[in-house]
Amino acid sequence: MNYLSVENISKSFGERTLFENISFGINKDQKIAFIAKNGSGKTCIMKIINGEDEPDTGQVVVRKDIKMAFLSQDHNLQDELTIEESIFASDNEILKVIEQYEKALEHPEDEEAYQKAFDNMDRHNAWDFETQFKQILFKLKLEDFKLKVKNLSGGQKKRLSLAIILINRPDLLILDEPTNHLDLEMIEWLESYFAKENITLFMVTHDRFFLERVCNEIIELDNGKLYQYKGNYSYYLEKKEERIASENATIDKAQNLFVKELAWMRRQPKARTTKSKSRQDDFYKIKEVAESRRKENVVELEINMERMGSKIIELHKISKKFGDKVILNDFTFDFQRGARIGIIGKNGTGKSTFLNLLTGTIPADSGKVVVGDTIKIGYYTQSGINPKPGQRVIDIIKEYGEYIPLAKGRIISASQLLERFLFDAKKQYDYVEKLSGGELKRLYLCTVLIQNPNFLILDEPTNDLDIVTLNVLESFLLDYPGCLLVVSHDRYFMDKIVDHLFVFRGQGEIENFPGNYSDFRAYEDSIEPVKEEPKEKVNWKQNNTASSGLSFNEQKEFQKIEREIKDLEFKKKEIEQLFSDGKVADADIEKKANELQNVIKKIEEKEERWFELSAKMEE
Repeated sequence: MNYLSVENISKSFGERTLFENISFGINKDQKIAFIAKNGSGKTCIMKIINGEDEPDTGQVVVRKDIKMAFLSQDHNLQDELTIEESIFASDNEILKVIEQYEKALEHPEDEEAYQKAFDNMDRHNAWDFETQFKQILFKLKLEDFKLKVKNLSGGQKKRLSLAIILINRPDLLILDEPTNHLDLEMIEWLESYFAKENITLFMVTHDRFFLERVCNEIIELDNGKLYQYKGNYSYYLEKKEERIASENATIDKAQNLFVKELAWMRRQPKARTTKSKSRQDDFYKIKEVAESRRKENVVELEINMERMGSKIIELHKISKKFGDKVILNDFTFDFQRGARIGIIGKNGTGKSTFLNLLTGTIPADSGKVVVGDTIKIGYYTQSGINPKPGQRVIDIIKEYGEYIPLAKGRIISASQLLERFLFDAKKQYDYVEKLSGGELKRLYLCTVLIQNPNFLILDEPTNDLDIVTLNVLESFLLDYPGCLLVVSHDRYFMDKIVDHLFVFRGQGEIENFPGNYSDFRAYEDSIEPVKEEPKEKVNWKQNNTASSGLSFNEQKEFQKIEREIKDLEFKKKEIEQLFSDGKVADADIEKKANELQNVIKKIEEKEERWFELSAKMEE
């Protein structure tokens, strides 16, 4: 079943044409990734599909009964709403039923309202839906339902937008970089969720593990043409290589034929009317193919790395905490030549803080950082470039000099350097604020590397970079002779370039692991004990009470108690998780502890009544 058709759309901005006559379709159950270089119009195409922008030519046809949702880079949440209110602020009928039930739970004294809400939950089969949406919020670390949107971080807002979309279960889901702002645990959960769910996806992502494990089709926009591959990322790489080899062979043949036909054309008198018109037409077609060799514009990275002495960087009993949150606790480490270390861990465990301590951006509470005399640090931060108003691309590079030194005593002009980073002569005079997210990252990377560091620190370098630039960056880093320290959620990237990990566990616990990310996952999986089914005191699965010794009202009460216990158990787990993660403020500890005790007491009371009815049922 066709959900959506893109028919011959084109888009230009001034003299710059992003794409022309693009056509493709999205059918039920397809999980499609859209791949293109930065600046080629990926986000623009997604906005056109979602109706936020209009194409210059062509149209997008959407099936009338299709429910579609779009996760963009910019959230459209209301600042004054809480997380809970944001979730319920939709047209989803079942969510409205759950909202009424949640409100009734807050006022148990109103038994009539509670019974009505409870019956409504039964009528709409909303219990499983409620469990699923609470699990989604739990997995995306959005446990505090009462937090207002205006008080959320950028990452939390992105996760809330994602949660709302997943909860509403649209027929077609359009995603722009869904893994941004998610930690590795969340990414792997989302990956698993999409892989097993019967959901139709169209997404832009640079996460190649995600592409490999979720997508069953890849559409690539390459040099203005669209190519479709019926498979995952590995299949795409294999078939793209075959396609390029075939195209180059065709071009080589055309070039040989072009030389012969050109000689024939030159031999013919201009005034001769008997010249074959069809052969002339063929000549121009051959010429077009012969001159169409792919422009393999790749970022050329080359630096004149500073000489490195025997002392690199030493950390001596470094400690740092913010309030009760411990980031480092007497951490000691001696970096060696050629170190290639990746840093992984959940959001909020202090990864970026560690980098700032290492570079002296923030002071340690105790201990000391000793940096060798010959060490020159290049620090690529998440904040990126902060251009002055009206500053152009070339102005950013000229701040480091009109000419930049390269390896082996060579020099290069600022303009030539920018060309190596895929900024052509025209683009170099664009205002920096007009650049796309990926172009800004590429320019920032250029400014870090031209300072010729021998100790390179990269904090989430892969965000917003297209796959082409990522592959080139990886190739450069594989050959980089200095020390490398990387924070990244990109598992594919980490697997290729690091051979050692710092695993931030939280509360100052940092584990040294010898290996890359896949090695770490394999190790973690091997030491996890086999999970037995929890030995619950009560089997809360729905029982068939129709033939039991219970009256009709007792049967309803029995079912109601099971639902209530399920809710209370979820609430108990939620509060315990807040304590476990250290997310309860000092002022709220007593209040939360009392709340937990009340929940436990209610569970015990409900369980006691459940046993009474259960015993009667077996009589």
